[in-house]
Amino acid sequence: MATYQRLPVAFDHGEGAWLWDVNGRRYLDALSGIAVCGLGHAHAALREAICAQAGTLLHTSNLYQVPQQVALGTRLCAAAAMDRVFFGNSGAEANEAAIKLARLHAHQRGLSNPAILVMENAFHGRTLATLTATGNRKAQAGFEPLVQGFVRVPYNDIDAIETAATNRPNIIAVLVEPIQGEGGIIVPAEDYLPRLRALCDQHGWLLMVDEIQTGMGRTGRLFAHQWSGVKPDVMTLAKGLANGVPIGACLASGAAAEVLGPGSHGSTFGGNPLACRAAASVLDILEQEHLPARAALLGDRLIDGFRRRLKGIAGVQDIRGRGLMIGIELDRPCPELVTQALAQGLLINVTAGSVVRLLPPLIIDDDQAAEIVERVSELILMFLSTPADTDAGSPS
Repeated sequence: MATYQRLPVAFDHGEGAWLWDVNGRRYLDALSGIAVCGLGHAHAALREAICAQAGTLLHTSNLYQVPQQVALGTRLCAAAAMDRVFFGNSGAEANEAAIKLARLHAHQRGLSNPAILVMENAFHGRTLATLTATGNRKAQAGFEPLVQGFVRVPYNDIDAIETAATNRPNIIAVLVEPIQGEGGIIVPAEDYLPRLRALCDQHGWLLMVDEIQTGMGRTGRLFAHQWSGVKPDVMTLAKGLANGVPIGACLASGAAAEVLGPGSHGSTFGGNPLACRAAASVLDILEQEHLPARAALLGDRLIDGFRRRLKGIAGVQDIRGRGLMIGIELDRPCPELVTQALAQGLLINVTAGSVVRLLPPLIIDDDQAAEIVERVSELILMFLSTPADTDAGSPS
């Protein structure tokens, strides 16, 4: 079905931070399949783990014990200070599990009409419930009636959350991204998550953190919320968890970990041996190669490089990010930068209409990092040298 507006390129193979198309042309990947391939392409250790597992067992179903699932769940819970995990196949499924968990938690406490607090400009998925939680009217249009049970407030606005708490006594949970990715690489105030945690404690809400895009070392810590010292009640993962093998995870701690029981949720493919073996290999490599710390170092270097290169340039509104999750906001819509970069052998993305989004693999080397700064800066300077189209309209 015509659900994607695909770019005019097809890739044949990759190695590290490089991709080659079917015609043999090489591209520097500064997008990682939208924060998925944190280890780059064709990582030797991951390839060996996937091939070894494929040679023994792919799937049995969750009717039976799955040792690879238990091993992965144990490691993830230890890394995140969580107690239990449900495995699905995508970020949307992980967030669906979190939404169901929150609702069942409310009903178990005698609240029959619970609501989940969500944020403007958030992105949590495209299933009906996660689409409703997503704060993007363009994505929601045409899929009404949306799911009830959500209250929306501005991101990074504690006062708005306090007002909602006063006006909506049926709130049971908060679903929030530590950094908004699709919303434009929006980094909240340093005290945002700690204050949100305090409000959740005060009102008896679950704090549910969507780490789909920010997790797995992307921001310089294994999970982005760890920068704030906050422990959520529920955390969701996907994207970089298995470097391209489909998997999603919903982790929970404390009382939240005991909500879902047999028959309350499930997945045919979720947590199968192949996906779990791949994810376990990703965890091994992140640890052995110290990639989260490397992402923090390189992220600072890239942001500093862009700020030096684009300092004082009219049209550059902001340069922000954390680790290898970087946004450069311009004063006008700039979707054409994606195709201009592609023509020069560079993969980037534009989100929120006017924000150049960079999500390079965590394994990029110093030369590749410098090349990204230079080439993206040149693209932006060239783009801004052309007068803005005053009829372009507002960003999409």
